Amino acid sequence: MFAVELHAAPFSLGEYWLAVSGIRIYTSGNVEAVNGTDVRLKCTFQSSAQINPSLVVVSWTFRPLAGGQEISLFHYQQQPYPPLEGIFRKKILWAGDLMGGDASIIIREVKLTYNGTYICQVKNPPDVHGPVGEIQLRVVLTGKVSSQWTFIPCCLMIVPIGIIYIVKRLGPSTEPCGTPQVTLEYEDDL
Repeated sequence: MFAVELHAAPFSLGEYWLAVSGIRIYTSGNVEAVNGTDVRLKCTFQSSAQINPSLVVVSWTFRPLAGGQEISLFHYQQQPYPPLEGIFRKKILWAGDLMGGDASIIIREVKLTYNGTYICQVKNPPDVHGPVGEIQLRVVLTGKVSSQWTFIPCCLMIVPIGIIYIVKRLGPSTEPCGTPQVTLEYEDDL
C-alpha cells in the first residue's frame, strides 16, 4: 500500500507529477518458541522519507489465536511504552534501533496464551501510509531435538567402549615383560 500525492508543476498549465511514498515492513513471518523462553519478534522497515527518531511511531498489537479482542501490546514514540497491565505486563522489551530501520521487540518468558498474530506498524512522517508487518507466534511445550544431538552423544559413548574392548581383546598379556617362565615337571614314583 502506497500513498500517492498529486502535485501541480510550477508555472505550467495542466502538468502534474506523481510522488509515491510508502513504508515497507519486513518481519520474520512464522516464529516458534519454547514455553518459558524469551523470543525476539523481528520487525524491520524501509522508509521513503529520511528517518527522524523524534517523529517515528512504532505500534505493536496482538491478535490471540483463540480469537477475541486485539490487544495494544507496545508503543514507541521517542521512548518505549510497554504495557502497564494485562498478560504482557513486564514481558515486553524494546529491541529496536530506529536509525537502523529496526522496530523489533522481545517477549520474555513466553506462555501458551501468547499464541497468535503480532502486528508491527511503523510511521515515519510524512511516510505514514503502508502495510503492517505480521508475525505468527507459536509457543510449544518443548523444542525440536535435532537428530545430530541424538547421534553425537551415542558416538561419544560407543567409541570409548569399542576402544576398551579392542585393548582388552588384542592388547598385551597380563604377564610382566622379561619375567622368566619356569616349568615344573612331576614324576610319579608309584
